Amino acid sequence: MADELCLTARKIIKVYPGTLALNQVDFNVYRGKVNVLIGENGAGKSTLMKIIAGIEQPTEGTIQLNGETVRIRDTREADAMGIGIIHQELNLFPNLTVAQNIFMGREYTRGGILIEHKKHLEKTRNLLARLEHPIDPNILVSDLRVGQQQIVEIAKTMAQQDLHVLIMDEPTSSLSTAEVEVLFRIIHELKAQGISIVYISHRLEEILRIGDYVTILRDGRFIAEEKVRKIDIPWIVRNMVGHNETSFIHKQEKTMGDEFLRVESLTLPRKGGGDLLDHVSFTLRAGEILGVYGLLGSGRTELFECLMGMHPAVTGDIYLEREKIKPRSIPEQIKRGFAHIPEDRQREGLVQTLSIAKNMTLASLWNYTRGIHLIDKKENASITKTIEELEIKVADRNLPILSLSGGNQQKVVIGKGILTAPRILLLDEPTRGIDVGAKADVFHLINKFAAQGMGIIMVASELKEIMAISDRVIVLSNGKLTGEFCGDEITEEALVKASAIGHSTFKVKNIS
Repeated sequence: MADELCLTARKIIKVYPGTLALNQVDFNVYRGKVNVLIGENGAGKSTLMKIIAGIEQPTEGTIQLNGETVRIRDTREADAMGIGIIHQELNLFPNLTVAQNIFMGREYTRGGILIEHKKHLEKTRNLLARLEHPIDPNILVSDLRVGQQQIVEIAKTMAQQDLHVLIMDEPTSSLSTAEVEVLFRIIHELKAQGISIVYISHRLEEILRIGDYVTILRDGRFIAEEKVRKIDIPWIVRNMVGHNETSFIHKQEKTMGDEFLRVESLTLPRKGGGDLLDHVSFTLRAGEILGVYGLLGSGRTELFECLMGMHPAVTGDIYLEREKIKPRSIPEQIKRGFAHIPEDRQREGLVQTLSIAKNMTLASLWNYTRGIHLIDKKENASITKTIEELEIKVADRNLPILSLSGGNQQKVVIGKGILTAPRILLLDEPTRGIDVGAKADVFHLINKFAAQGMGIIMVASELKEIMAISDRVIVLSNGKLTGEFCGDEITEEALVKASAIGHSTFKVKNIS
């Protein structure tokens, strides 16, 4: 018997000024199945999902839900119809608590007037326990890491009543391997309840494991639909990009230079006791790509923040080219040759109200000033050169930064760092939420910068990526250095094992 359709979109067209985002797109959502939607950045996936979730209106086309044609005018109507969405770019209020975010717009009240805060706290605890992530319901969302905020975003959608269709846009992009497993168990539970999942992901192995149906978009057009059990990764890649190339990481042979950076006993105290980083020591050589692996809360991001001078309370010794330094501020570290590409490009890497060009030169404006005047010619020349070298697809540099796809936005953030002329590049999840083609571009750039003698430290959650690109990998767990591996020692088993412990360090050979 054919699987039952829950929702269908037919001949969907979406026109933005100067852009045809969706062109006659058909999309089927099967009841109680994981309906995977994939395509390169800019293919139209998120636009289609925003239309189904009531965030955007189609220029043309129809949507049917449970066999009836519906018009979804806004998110409240979508919510009332049982359509929920977990956004790729987190849709949370940073100045509100976890519980307030989860029940925003669907508050429990007494007499329609008094909000039942205790009920919200109780239900929030239950939801987070189900996700095996006991975050304090009273903590502000702004105090959470990106991965924890992703959990809150998932819990917020799960709190919705009478859910029929749940859209998950890159739900695992900030989650550790263990957290992904929890999410997959929740997805199986939701399927068993007859809830239809629309699942967007760039992790191809995930798609084959979790999906039932796959639909592929390319350049705003429908390309193919098939049952997942009938396809493989080459089929996905061929339909996504038009060729069979599946390997997007090519490690380049290079000669590394002398020791560039030495960190000794870096320790960062935690509010309320304990340490976020506990006597972490490592080195970095010129031209080396040093991978940092660890689960959520391991101290990976805090390590970068300390190197950028964001934590005055940090102790330990840091040597740059054998000269002892004391990081006190981000501008000071930029002047010393450090550049930081943050994990959350929307909140920390870009100013969304500025143009593509203005975002690129934000961190290096001193290079383009004479007194209080901006030298436009010099600034524009640097922007043009960087756009060409990083192969950023830009129709007009004066367009808003949000007009770009996720992959090109990430290149702008990298370009902003490169324009400061760094010697050490800190990359925190540089491929988060971007497609296979954009990943290939980012890793090509990383190899290129390393070949030029730049020292690179990269945090990545995807094991295959960090194994393929890194010359050496250090592992953090609960703020401690629990492993250091190089060459053939960099295996999936070794990294996972080291990330799961907190107090003993693997003995491995060091490179000199």
